[in-house]
Amino acid sequence: MNFFVTLNGRRLKQILFIIIVSFFTALFFYTQTIAQTPVFSANDGPKAIYKGEKGIALTFNIGWGDEKAVPIINTLQKNGVKSATFFLSGSWAEQHPDIVEKIVKSGYEIGSLGYAYVDYTELDESKIRSDILKAQEVFKKLDVHDVKLLRSPTGHFDKKTLKVAEQLGYTVVHWSVDSDDWKNPGVKTIVNKTVKAKNGDIILLHASDSAKQTAKALPIITKDLSHKGKFTTVSDLITNGHVKTTLIQ
Repeated sequence: MNFFVTLNGRRLKQILFIIIVSFFTALFFYTQTIAQTPVFSANDGPKAIYKGEKGIALTFNIGWGDEKAVPIINTLQKNGVKSATFFLSGSWAEQHPDIVEKIVKSGYEIGSLGYAYVDYTELDESKIRSDILKAQEVFKKLDVHDVKLLRSPTGHFDKKTLKVAEQLGYTVVHWSVDSDDWKNPGVKTIVNKTVKAKNGDIILLHASDSAKQTAKALPIITKDLSHKGKFTTVSDLITNGHVKTTLIQ
């Protein structure tokens, strides 16, 4: 009888050990999955692209200011970066047609940042649609055609945002690497955050006047990343290979 009880006790310990190991293994993979999904996850629904497969996409948001954009464009050209994507707010583009023209003539891609710098998650569908269409009209007047990429102005978006974007023929683009350059944490910090990018990543940078250190960081960033993948536009990144998307409710 004693042997029987001892044997069951050992088996019970083994079973408990297996359960504990299985639990922590599952927890590890779950947290890894969360870490690799930069925005949201859900079952099926509208999608936003945040990563591709071939190339590295440098993307620059511009919402205000007239001092930093041109130096950044010049820095890209000087360092041999022929492909990048600039997401412009319609209100800014309307006030700076000369800089918009320089972006286009430099061969860089333009995406929409909406018209006014507003949080789309706080608007209803009709107001989101109105903001996107207002920006669209500005781009047409500036002779910028085929703008099919949209980045939510504040980076926040939800199901209704993606629904409206899809209805208007836009692809919502997020990012997989955030430089945090608008916080001006120092050139070294911006570089360290950005050069961790790998082939397929979409990198968020800024060319608004708030990004005071970006132009200085770019030569180091572009030199380092040029060894990891070819610089490409977001459109080419989407076209050439598989893309990763976020699903939201």
